[in-house]
Amino acid sequence: MLRPGSIAAACCLLATSLSAQLPGQPPIVGKWDLTLTAPDGRSLPSWLEVHQSGTHTLVGQMVGVVGSVRPISQVFFASDTMRFSLPPQWESGDSDFQFSGVFANGTLSGTVVTPDGAHFTWTAVRAPALARKGPPVWGRPIKLFNGTDLTGWHTVGGTNQWKAISGVLTNTQRGGNLVTDQTFTDFTLHAEYRYPAEGNSGIYLRGRYEAQIEDSTGRELSTGGLGAIYGFLIPNENAAKGANEWQTYDITLVGRLVTVVLNGKTVVCRQNIPGITGGALDSREGEPGPIMLQGDHGPVEYRNVILTPAR
Repeated sequence: MLRPGSIAAACCLLATSLSAQLPGQPPIVGKWDLTLTAPDGRSLPSWLEVHQSGTHTLVGQMVGVVGSVRPISQVFFASDTMRFSLPPQWESGDSDFQFSGVFANGTLSGTVVTPDGAHFTWTAVRAPALARKGPPVWGRPIKLFNGTDLTGWHTVGGTNQWKAISGVLTNTQRGGNLVTDQTFTDFTLHAEYRYPAEGNSGIYLRGRYEAQIEDSTGRELSTGGLGAIYGFLIPNENAAKGANEWQTYDITLVGRLVTVVLNGKTVVCRQNIPGITGGALDSREGEPGPIMLQGDHGPVEYRNVILTPAR
């Protein structure tokens, strides 16, 4: 029979042996904020996470310019050079994205071939932690929509279809997204909204993280339904009222920590948003950003849009 001391010594030896077999993590492991540059010069935001699976295999996930987070089955990395493929989602073309890049001076850069054969360049910096040292001190509420016109807002990504109609901020048909002129860091946001049957919109927090708005009555919970942070965080219950009814969001964003209250029910409680969501304005997560209301999916109405910033 082994004595307790012998057992402890054997365990320590085994642990030391296993530790010696585990190499240090490659420098590309972690979260990255990407910027793609299209052939026409446009800057397009994306996000990448690489982590180690087991002793030596690298896997990951990525958010493209559009769509939700999608898996990367394997990331190959050797001699400071990386490559991986990514399945298409909403993009045209039948092939996978083919990414290649180089790690140098703490950053990544490279090229990508899209499913339809276009060639883009890209750069990436490490995503900031956005950790806060203490609870926020809230300032005075700001009424983002004045009820009469679009003062304080501008349109991006399409033709402006937004109008102030009888005190309601109304997107009459598919068109551009509406963005505040002001930018914000940490805040609480109250918004009331109404969509038609099969309606779809969203509120982009700091212009980067979409709180999904979708006709989700009777549907299973998902990261694409009402109350979700699109593609990442699933609500804990379906608190949707239904199409053509006024509903409310009360959202608190501090750093990466988000709490979502949908129609008076907390459906996401102090969860970290891993990275930007599809359709974001940019990938500069360390900077303040605006509120963006999605209008490129069709008609939607908003009222009583009030933001309380942290001081």
